[in-house]
Amino acid sequence: MKMEERYDFPTALETDKEVWKVLAKIQARTIKSLTGLGNGFAAFKDALETKLSIEDYVFEIEMDDDGESFTLLITQCPWFNMMVKAGRERLAEKVGAVICETEYPVWAAEFGEGISFTMEGKLCGGGHCCIMKFSSAQSTVS
Repeated sequence: MKMEERYDFPTALETDKEVWKVLAKIQARTIKSLTGLGNGFAAFKDALETKLSIEDYVFEIEMDDDGESFTLLITQCPWFNMMVKAGRERLAEKVGAVICETEYPVWAAEFGEGISFTMEGKLCGGGHCCIMKFSSAQSTVS
């Protein structure tokens, strides 16, 4: 918000994006260190569950039958809730589109190459939940 006051919203959002590229790496590495998780798709899923639980998200992970892909459904996001509470809901979709689509691929990359990410729905975009799909390089899902 201070960057936005000093410059403008697009500049603040671009700076925020760059911050999240670094912060996501730090978070992922910290979770790996604290939990003893290694690399790989299963470790990534476990670390993501830990992160979301610590940060008070309400979520569900649906593992696909192949074991090499899963869907993350977030029904309550603390960041979105804060924006609504602050009266900044009108900006939430723009922020979510940039930050989430930056943060989650960076997290995945910390657990090895080849973990793909797609965002198919957003709470901040008016959806009933965020829908994120992750799959490993071994997955046959396209």
